Amino acid sequence: MENLLGILTHAWEYGLSHASEFEQALGDHLVLVGTALGISILLCIPLGIWTARSRLASLTIMNLINALRVIPSLAVLFLLIPILGLNTTSATVALTVLAMPPILINTDAAFRNLDPAVIEAAQGMGMTAGQVLRRIEFPLALPVILTGIRTAAVEIISSATLAAFVGSGGLGIYITRGFALYDYGILMLGAAPVALLTLIAETILALLQRLFQPPA
Repeated sequence: MENLLGILTHAWEYGLSHASEFEQALGDHLVLVGTALGISILLCIPLGIWTARSRLASLTIMNLINALRVIPSLAVLFLLIPILGLNTTSATVALTVLAMPPILINTDAAFRNLDPAVIEAAQGMGMTAGQVLRRIEFPLALPVILTGIRTAAVEIISSATLAAFVGSGGLGIYITRGFALYDYGILMLGAAPVALLTLIAETILALLQRLFQPPA
């Protein structure tokens, strides 16, 4: 316990002495996560709706996404380096690839399992296909979609530490520096905020999921 307290104290002191660097690293981490998650949402929700309605799209896209799930994010990152170079773009693409499967799979499942009777009732009331999608299908599917976004967010917040390997900053710089110097305090300065960000994202998205859950 005393050893852990000493590590935390050292991490705090190191963070204070490198305050501007820490703020920059935290900002880079949040931008990286937000960009990758945003791109994944914009790509995967329309794709998920399409795969739920098209057998050909489902077979093609879902098989590709399932294949991506088995590739570690670090491997994706290293594969992209010869193509995109050592930069933020490589890290963003790697994190986007990591975030896509849970969002797409959950979106596909959400729209695929909607009650046909509800949709038929909406169409019977004279709603157009666009109105049914916006007013009926999407609100009913949203809680399941948010589950996928929640899973993706948790994964990429922790995996964004890998950006340090390609010089993209983020909180991972303290983890790599801590390992290099055998300094657990510096390592903790990177790991503790990542754990806290993960907890915050998990809590906020869980609350949103409950908020948009349709009444039984």
